[in-house]
Amino acid sequence: MPILGQEDDLYPANLFDDAEALANAERQWWCIYTLSRREKDLMRKLASLKIAHYGPVIPKRYRSPNGRLRTSFVPLFPNYVFMFGDEDDRYQAMTTNCISRCSLIEDREQLVVDLRQIHNVVDAGVALTPEARLEAGNRVRVRTGPFAGYEGSVVRREGKTRLLLSIQFIEQCVSMEMDEGVL
Repeated sequence: MPILGQEDDLYPANLFDDAEALANAERQWWCIYTLSRREKDLMRKLASLKIAHYGPVIPKRYRSPNGRLRTSFVPLFPNYVFMFGDEDDRYQAMTTNCISRCSLIEDREQLVVDLRQIHNVVDAGVALTPEARLEAGNRVRVRTGPFAGYEGSVVRREGKTRLLLSIQFIEQCVSMEMDEGVL
């Protein structure tokens, strides 16, 4: 049983499906680095201000000291939230007192591809393992299965093949176990 239920990590819910809105030249992608442990607070405030954003959240299961199995929802990339808006939206976000710094993202097309991949994998319920940094490896594209077309790097962890999905701008990534036959 979760301590708190899962909250929305994407606003609006169809952000990655709306190609016309994503192509709007007046709006830009911003990488927001939050104050410590303030990601969810910022996302709640951005949603109330109706500012588009995405901050992937995944379930984390653990045992409490009394032995009960607990589930909490933690940010996939601690301290990072991605906001899509204009300069006025950035100003409103800065007034939330949740932000340490805010950076403009130049390669918005690549960021949208990276974020869409992460969003689809999180929605599919695949077990993800946050990785500290990008690692050297072969760049591959998934050929078959529900993630066909996804691109990432292959790494070996504990004798298993994993696909690294990354967000280049913040040099952070996640990995998921993959069968070598689909790569």
